[in-house]
This record gives sequence, C-alpha cells and structure tokens, in this order.
Amino acid sequence: MHPKSGANGTAITNFILPGLVETPELQLVVFVLFFCAYMATVGGNLSILAAALVEPKLHTPMYFFLGNLSVLDVVCISVTIPSMLSCLLSHKCTVPYKACLTQLFFFYLLAGMDCFVLTAMAYDRFLAICQPLTYSTCMSQTVQRILVAISWACSFANALTHTVAISTLNFCGPNVINHFYCDLPQLFQLSCSSTQLNELLLFGVGFIMAGTPMALIFFSYAYVAAVVLQIRSVKGRKKTFSTCGSHLTVVSIFYGTGIFNYMCLGSATLSDNDKAVGIFNTVINPMLNPIIYSFRNLDVQDALWRVIMGRWSLT
Repeated sequence: MHPKSGANGTAITNFILPGLVETPELQLVVFVLFFCAYMATVGGNLSILAAALVEPKLHTPMYFFLGNLSVLDVVCISVTIPSMLSCLLSHKCTVPYKACLTQLFFFYLLAGMDCFVLTAMAYDRFLAICQPLTYSTCMSQTVQRILVAISWACSFANALTHTVAISTLNFCGPNVINHFYCDLPQLFQLSCSSTQLNELLLFGVGFIMAGTPMALIFFSYAYVAAVVLQIRSVKGRKKTFSTCGSHLTVVSIFYGTGIFNYMCLGSATLSDNDKAVGIFNTVINPMLNPIIYSFRNLDVQDALWRVIMGRWSLT
C-alpha cells in the first residue's frame, strides 16, 4: 500500500507523532511512568495466564477465555507503547506510512478480539448460571475453540477492511498526527480527500463489531440477573452474582472508553482529551484487567501465589 498524492500536493511517506508531551523536561517522567505501566501490564497479564495454565481449579471455560484476554492485552499494549517509549528517548518520532497502517491493522484486530472474547465470557456466565444442566455440553472445549476461531476471523476481516479503506485516501500534508499511535480519527483529519465514506464505514462496521457484542452481553446478564433475583438467600445471590462482577467491570470500562473515543468523528478538531482516552484504551484497561479479575477471587489469588512462589500442583 502506497500513499497517494493529492491534486496540489506530494504524497506523504512519513507521519510525525508528537506523543503525549513535547516538553523535554517532562519526557523522562512520562517515559518512566509508561515503562513501569507497560512492565506491570505485561507481568500482570502473563501471571494471570500462567495461573490459568498451572492451576487445575482454573481449567474451566471462563478462565480459558480470561487467558485469551490476557494474551490480547499483552499484545495490544505492545503494539503501541514500545514505539511511544522509543519516541520519548529519541525526542522525535517519525513513522513510515506502511508502519502506521500496520500498527492500525493490529490495533483494530486486537480490539475486535477483545469485543468477542468479552462476549464469549458473558455467554459462559449465562450458560453456567441459567442453564447449568447443559453447561458442559454447550461450553465444551470444541465450542470454546470454535468461538475463538470465529472471533479471530471476524476481527481479521474488520481490521483488514479499515486498513484497506484508509489506504485509498490521499495524504498530501500536514503529516503530524495529534496522538501517540496511529488511529483512524486522527488520520481522517490529515486526509486531503473526502473521508465521509470511511467514517460511515467505521460507524457501520463498528456497530456490528461493538454494538452486536454489547447487545449480547446485555441480554446475557439480563437473564442472569433474573435468575439470581429468584434465589431466596441473600448470601446465595451475592455469591452467584459475584462471579459476574469482575467481568461486568471490565466490560464497562472497555466499552465506555471505546465509545467515547469515536464520538469525536466528524468534529473539526481533535483535542488532547483524545490522548487521555487513548491511554485508557491502550494502557489503563490492560493494566487493570489482572487486578480486577484477581480482586476478591480466592482461586485466582491462590494460583497467582503458587506461580510467584514457584509451587503448583499438576494433578
């Protein structure tokens, strides 16, 4: 894919990412903060993955999907943050056109996978609580693998669609992306050709990729809530619904920041607030996920302790 020149300009071959701060005195501080956040995110998610692999109690569909989510979080943060840290050290960040599209592709591929994996986890909770007698059949290992395979296929199609669509636009200057990674809203602002069809495509495909999973998650938990409310014991209701609390928290943060991030489409300018939302999408969410899923979950805490201490059972 090559950038196309406009009617009165030369094709852009590189984009400039100013990053989060342009003050040299603050760049070192930002570098240290985000380097620590990156290491904490990678370490936390890999610990969750290791716990799910080595602890027999966690060999369940819910933790199979959680392990997949941990892998996605590690890869997703690795798509954006290392390049930003490199830019902070060099005090200048020039991204080739093809590298920008590559980053865009993987970002939307992994974001789409997050949507589907979170939906699969909601479906798992629905089956476990609302249809416990058929749970083992409806959520067998074969079903789990099929769900993951379909998720990858749909996410790949989504990412490829947006990447090909953005490659058809003309970029003839300016070439400064007001962000710390390549994203569609910021690239739309730099195009010297009409982006109306691209924006409609983003909304339309986004509705399918995000709206449909959101609806499925909502209906799943509506049924779960109806079943939980029928439990007479208050302690029983809390215990049953507590298994859904962590997932609902992650879903709320993920979709809340994601929706806010793309509400700016069609605006004349993009403010620095979009960078803050981008930090939530790429750093805060992946870093919080291990904390949220291990908080008040004794099985995960025990498994994490075994991993840290180097002790685990193989039976």
